[in-house]
Amino acid sequence: MSGNFVRNALSAAALVLTLSAGTTAVAQAQETPLKVGFVYVSPIGEAGWSWQQEVGRRELVEALGDKVETQYVEDVPEGADAERVIRDLAQQGNKLIFTTSFGYMNPTLKVARQFPDVTFIHSTGYKTADNVGVTNSRFYEARYLAGIVAGKMTESNIIGYVGAFPIPEVLQGINAFTRGMRSVNPEAEVRVIWANSWYDPGKERDAALALLGQGADVVTHHTDSTATVQAAEERGKYAVAYHSDMSRFAPNAQLVAVTHHWGDYFTNVARQVLDGTWESNMVWGGLKEGMARVEGFGPAVPADVLALVEEKKQEIINGTLTPFDAPVLDNTGKVILESGSLDDDALSRMNYYVEGVAGKLPSR
Repeated sequence: MSGNFVRNALSAAALVLTLSAGTTAVAQAQETPLKVGFVYVSPIGEAGWSWQQEVGRRELVEALGDKVETQYVEDVPEGADAERVIRDLAQQGNKLIFTTSFGYMNPTLKVARQFPDVTFIHSTGYKTADNVGVTNSRFYEARYLAGIVAGKMTESNIIGYVGAFPIPEVLQGINAFTRGMRSVNPEAEVRVIWANSWYDPGKERDAALALLGQGADVVTHHTDSTATVQAAEERGKYAVAYHSDMSRFAPNAQLVAVTHHWGDYFTNVARQVLDGTWESNMVWGGLKEGMARVEGFGPAVPADVLALVEEKKQEIINGTLTPFDAPVLDNTGKVILESGSLDDDALSRMNYYVEGVAGKLPSR
């Protein structure tokens, strides 16, 4: 056997080993799960905003299995604590991080600048970056439908609304709900009490009881706990639940629930990050996309009201109706929109109550 033959044989064997090792490394790299982190603003509990985010996380895991590895941190205050938690998740190797509250926006952007190889998705905000996307649900579409139910069911013509903070997202809901209500009952009015917290069951309960004490026979909320619907249950009044179907907490009170759903969105983003196709964007899905829904109708809601809600839902899905079709007036009589419909930019800057909401909007 010649020396050249031996050398060539050894080189070929080494090449095979190198290729095999490379193939194994690639296979191992491909099998490494995508680490995904979640930051929740309130305790997960059994219903509410953070519960719905947690349901979405579980649906992501169910859909992608061992392709992902997830973790979450719950009850994280907005501000400095949020920045610390978000940074810690990035340092732990999470390559996709969902930050799920409005007040996490600036902390998310700050941490994202420090971790350009990590993808961040912020919920309900309006600022993006190369590695930061934004998502939201068109809750207001389902709110309009719930307003129709409330307008049909009220006898006192006073509807109570417990709000978290006077920001555009919350005002969209209040105003859409009011316009839905007034479309079937022009005499009804909405009264708002602000809890100034996303999650504070004590404050939410106090606000709901105060509204019931003012004569409201239907109450609703844009806060995270079940306190409002439970207050209605205790007082023998009606409630419209928010975030989750809360009928098991208020089986007699709940007329309908306005809910949101994140599982498909979380899964799609994770798939895009896994295959390297994700690009920064803003996703705002509503009834058509299934990200906002009305469900959990109570037995007190008559068949004709259910039929009307279904009719109007299809009109919104088909694009022949929006909750903010002109004319749109604020509650001082000022014309906000004379023709057409409010666009997304106008919705994202909403800073007024529409006609039918009592009182003056507080400054934040």
